[in-house]
Amino acid sequence: MAARVSRVGELGGLVIVDKDSGLTSHDVVARSRKILQTKKVGHAGTLDPMATGVLVLGVERATKLLGQLLLTTKAYTATIRLGQATNTDDAEGEITATTSALHVTDEQIAAGVAALTGDIEQVPATVSAIKVDGERAYARARAGEEVQLAARPVTVSCFDILARRDVDEFVDLDVAVECTSGTYIRALARDLGAALGVGGHLTALRRTRVGPFTLEHARTLEQLAAAAEADEPLLSLDVDTAVKTAFPLRDIDESQATDLRTGRWLDPVGIKGVYAAIDPRGRAIALLQESGKRAGSVIVVRPRGIGD
Repeated sequence: MAARVSRVGELGGLVIVDKDSGLTSHDVVARSRKILQTKKVGHAGTLDPMATGVLVLGVERATKLLGQLLLTTKAYTATIRLGQATNTDDAEGEITATTSALHVTDEQIAAGVAALTGDIEQVPATVSAIKVDGERAYARARAGEEVQLAARPVTVSCFDILARRDVDEFVDLDVAVECTSGTYIRALARDLGAALGVGGHLTALRRTRVGPFTLEHARTLEQLAAAAEADEPLLSLDVDTAVKTAFPLRDIDESQATDLRTGRWLDPVGIKGVYAAIDPRGRAIALLQESGKRAGSVIVVRPRGIGD
């Protein structure tokens, strides 16, 4: 069979993957490079191997967008097991304590959840990717070191109990969580179990939304590969749609577009933060940020000669 030729174009766009359990985010990138027939693939944010759900990939020139995407809010569904603690705060770790949780009432659970909702100080999971003296915390922990991470502020805007199941001596809770980036759902499971005096850990985690990107945008790697074999579109969002979905917009004329494409700047119009400049044809020309009397390019999406 002839080798596939990349059909994502030089500008590319975003591929939203519904990640399977057991794969690292790096695994997803590596497999996507083969499917898309390009080395220019990167990801925004990470998912633990156990987790499933939304992982945002940038392809070709759109990889430059990844650092600017406003992926500050995330949504998850998860299952928390009360009555058992592990050294990783999830089901992949070693069990460190077991006790019956059947005596815990729904009212006590609701009070524990309420205490973990809103603006809180959270100690990240020991096996997180946070760097400690230049090395990932999980690497130090797996090497047998005792890792102490400082609490940091996060916001849990929604922490809802969807269902309770009493399983043997444990209590399994299906939950829905919406939170800011940097919140560890496994740490919520750990802290809820600790507050109830029975220990807790995460047994399942599915990310349903990252910023504006949801499971509705997503395909599994198997579906992406099937689309490639069938010569179907591979991008979830082309670069223009991705930019319009993720950033505030400023309409510009052809002359202004030419200025941006050749490295010049525009006059500011009072838009805060990073925003997108869109030409009369609806094309994303650049991401801009204003400072003083200039609206300068953070990224030129379409430099002169590219994407014409």
